Formats: sequence, C-alpha cells, structure tokens
Amino acid sequence: MSGVFTLYHDGRFWVGVYEIHEDGLVRAARHLFGSEPTNAELAVFAAGHGFARLAGEAHAAPPVPARERPTARLHAKRLAKLAKKTQADEGIGTAAQRALRDAVTHHAAENKAARKRRAAAEATRRRELAKAKSRAKHRGH
Repeated sequence: MSGVFTLYHDGRFWVGVYEIHEDGLVRAARHLFGSEPTNAELAVFAAGHGFARLAGEAHAAPPVPARERPTARLHAKRLAKLAKKTQADEGIGTAAQRALRDAVTHHAAENKAARKRRAAAEATRRRELAKAKSRAKHRGH
C-alpha cells in the first residue's frame, strides 16, 4: 500500500488530493485549501487532525481499478486509435479523479436516502400531531 498527496490549483482553489494505491486499486479523497497554503500551513495540516481525517476519508472511499500503462512501444497511429477508444469509453480522467467522482456519487446517494428518511419521519410526526389535535377537538377541550 502506498499513498501520494498532491497539491494543485484547479483554476479557482488550491486542492490537496490523497491517493491510496493498493492491489491495483486506487482510493482517493480531497481537501480544499482555498487560497494558496504556505509551507508552514501544509506542515501543520500534515501533522494535525486534517491529514488524519483526509486519510480516513480516502480509506472509506470506494476503490477504483488503476489503469496499467503499456510497457511496449506502440506505433503513433495505433496509440492514437487506442487513445480515441478509451476517451469514447470512459472520458478523460485519472484513477484518482474517478475515485473522487465515485466517492461523491456514493455520498450523494447516502444523503438522498437520509433526506427521504427524515422527510418520512417528519410526515409521520405531522400526521400524528394532526390526529391528536383532531381528537382533542372532538373531545371538546
């Protein structure tokens, strides 16, 4: 198992991505820094709870298979053909980006299910409240 922390600017914010590579699978999590972090801020982040939380998120993220790069040299036309085919199949993105995308969709599905449960519980509570109010009116109180 190996981990890689990468800091980059996505055009708007500074983002840190922690990737865990194990058994041909990649798990990833990201942390938004906002403005450009200084070396001191990065050292505090790495030594503090921020990095531990990021590593926990990365371990909990769904694994994505890592693509192996071909070792044999290919002709330019064949390489272009393979690149076009992989772009059509999957789109542009690294294994870490796919892992982040899968983690976001997983969390979105969990949040949607939790929202539905909360809405159902609230509807049940309101129905019970209305029933109690109706019973109280019928009793003449």
